[in-house]
Amino acid sequence: MRKLQLILVAVLLTASPLLAQRSSSNPPAEGFDMVGSDPAAIKLADQVMQAMGGRKAWDKTHIIAWTFFGNRHLIWDKWTGNVRVDNLKNDQTVILNVNNDQGKVFRNGKEETNADSVSKYVKAAKGAWINDSYWLVMPFKLKDSGVTLKYLGDEPTQDNKAAEVIQLTFKGVGNTPDNKYKVWVDKTSHLVSQWAYYAKFTDEKPGFTLTWTDYIKHGEILLSGKRGPRELTDIRVFTGLPGEVFTAFDRPDLSRY
Repeated sequence: MRKLQLILVAVLLTASPLLAQRSSSNPPAEGFDMVGSDPAAIKLADQVMQAMGGRKAWDKTHIIAWTFFGNRHLIWDKWTGNVRVDNLKNDQTVILNVNNDQGKVFRNGKEETNADSVSKYVKAAKGAWINDSYWLVMPFKLKDSGVTLKYLGDEPTQDNKAAEVIQLTFKGVGNTPDNKYKVWVDKTSHLVSQWAYYAKFTDEKPGFTLTWTDYIKHGEILLSGKRGPRELTDIRVFTGLPGEVFTAFDRPDLSRY
């Protein structure tokens, strides 16, 4: 009898962290490295999500539009996976679904019909969306599939603001799984206040370190556009847009909606 009781206690102790996460207001994505992540880092990630508006608000957010450093304008339907990428330097437009990698391409004044070319440009547009959306919504993705979080302790930002730091590494996800990020979380607001990018997780020096500022409420969530001297612009959140936004090549005037 005592042996059975000990077994039951062991099972409960093992299951309790998983049960806590399942009942959490910010459950991890399937494939998040729960075992390899530090509890203190997970706690910080949950605080960031809450400060940004909360998990329910993020899940309810339907369509996000923004311009990436003046080069590309993107419209992303989070619910369907439909994405529109308009290259602002020329007439190229790619409309795709990032869940099934199907799409169509307009360039040089006409729709691209060559299957290999379509596949190439759709793949490139998906890569642009992966990159550009991470620059915008990374704080919501701290517990994504394949992510491992490590707590690095206290460290002030470049502008000497008090912060705690977590490290993100990746396992077999995205186009650049060898990347590493350090993310500074402001001790007062619990918002991301700075990040550093490392091309390889073994790198000691970052490729860049940039502050995150200018948080503005869009819909029910906060989004930041300023990355040090660089800026994400035209940030807007929509509860819905006409279907032709993701079907027609004519570039939409979002100021109408």
